[in-house]
Amino acid sequence: MKLTVLKEFLNESIQHVSKAISSKTTIPILSGIKIDADSTGITLTASDTDISIQSFIPNEKNELQVIDLKQSGSVVLPSKFFVEIIRKLPAQQVEIEVKDHFQTTIRSGSSEIQLVGLDPEEYPIMPGIEENKRIQIPSDLLKTMIKQTSFAVSTNEATPILTGVLWTISNGKLKFTACDRHRLASRETTIDTDVDLSLNNVSISGKTLNELSKILPDQNTLIDVVFAENQVLFKMSSILFYTRILDGTYPDTSKLIPQAYQTELVVNTDNLADAIDRAYLLSREEKTNIVKLIMHEDQTIEISSSSSELGKVTEDLTTASLTGELLRISFNSKYMLDALKVMDSEQIHIGFTGAMQPIIIRPDENSSLLQLILPYRTTG
Repeated sequence: MKLTVLKEFLNESIQHVSKAISSKTTIPILSGIKIDADSTGITLTASDTDISIQSFIPNEKNELQVIDLKQSGSVVLPSKFFVEIIRKLPAQQVEIEVKDHFQTTIRSGSSEIQLVGLDPEEYPIMPGIEENKRIQIPSDLLKTMIKQTSFAVSTNEATPILTGVLWTISNGKLKFTACDRHRLASRETTIDTDVDLSLNNVSISGKTLNELSKILPDQNTLIDVVFAENQVLFKMSSILFYTRILDGTYPDTSKLIPQAYQTELVVNTDNLADAIDRAYLLSREEKTNIVKLIMHEDQTIEISSSSSELGKVTEDLTTASLTGELLRISFNSKYMLDALKVMDSEQIHIGFTGAMQPIIIRPDENSSLLQLILPYRTTG
């Protein structure tokens, strides 16, 4: 293999695929990035068996010559060095030459680097996926849905299924649900599907979705999402992102969400978040994160937290409306701040069905997003 490629295109592709490299892999070849060069361009591949990412660099882009191919071929290069070396090369052109036994020379400007490559034949083949279950979703919408739900996945590997975000599709609607047993986040949107597609148990790791989010384009580009038996493929213009579906059955969380409330509160999102953030400072010192919310007859609410060593924070907030039974509720302030951060509206609607029942938070004018937090039982 022998070619010259523009450094900025190669570096961008490497940054995309390197997100699939795991430092803990037990398969030596997977610590490398596979490079395939042929007459159409260069394909880079990286995988950790859970996720695999392919990035394609075409010979030409917008009439700019990107690659000059002298000889096609393949090699696997150790990612640890390859990623850093390409980023730090001095010139805009990078020459890569692979000789016998995959000995690879990288030249750029006055630099010449020798790397010991690995046999690409040993690299796992990308999964073949039938494209009969497919949806299209705008990139920016997919990014937003991941941001609004993935923070609520469980970090406890003892229940792997809860470390994922559940995807369900029915009646032309796509819904994401994440739950760690103490809180729940869900977001729904209408989608266009070619067929009457329904899905009910596709759970994708929250960590994986956050990695995907980093390489999704910011613009309103349509992303193809293809569902297979145990894999999901995200297709972007020059990137293929494969991920494994988590094993197991996701628990039914629909029963957690009440259909009616005995107390309802509408309040300014930023004012509430700021007050809880100040109270969080003290509750964090106690390592409990517990903040109390007390409702008053004059339609104000009191936010407070205390520390036996440091003292107490108390703040009164005016609400836009407060109806129903007045409650005193304790909750995890970090969970509440996480939920408030992803609300995209000036005011939020909070519903309560009792002091020890789930707290439901929604943007005031948008019911497609829902956050649920379980309150704490406290004395006093």
